[in-house]
Amino acid sequence: MRYWLMKSEPDVFGIEDLAKAPGKTTAWWGVRNYQARNFMRDDMQTGDEAFFYHSSCAEPGIAGIVRVSRRAYPDETQFDPKSEYFDAKSTREAPRWVNVDVTLVRKTPLLSIQTLRGHPQLASMRVLQRGNRLSITPVDPDEWIFILKLM
Repeated sequence: MRYWLMKSEPDVFGIEDLAKAPGKTTAWWGVRNYQARNFMRDDMQTGDEAFFYHSSCAEPGIAGIVRVSRRAYPDETQFDPKSEYFDAKSTREAPRWVNVDVTLVRKTPLLSIQTLRGHPQLASMRVLQRGNRLSITPVDPDEWIFILKLM
């Protein structure tokens, strides 16, 4: 099993939205970065777990834990001309973008980015690196265990 951190803007789709979703499951759609896409397409497996991270908000941080419940498949938003995620170069025969399904494991008290930065054991986490813009990043197993102890 691998561990991940998956960012979402809570005013677009937050942990509360996931908690209200049927089966507490949703597609993780709208990823338009090739490296983040490759993580989903090539590396994420059913059963992997991820921190659900609220980004681009007043208080960014980890808001919960999710489990990958379906491996990568084409992201339907790429085919919808009305979607902000539409990609005219993507076709059903050769889709460029994928999503995975995630299921809520549990909501957690918010673990802020400032709190995460306060622990030298987490200094190498990608989410804490200056200039990191990736919406999906791997989490080292030792970092995962350490963060769980902070919750």
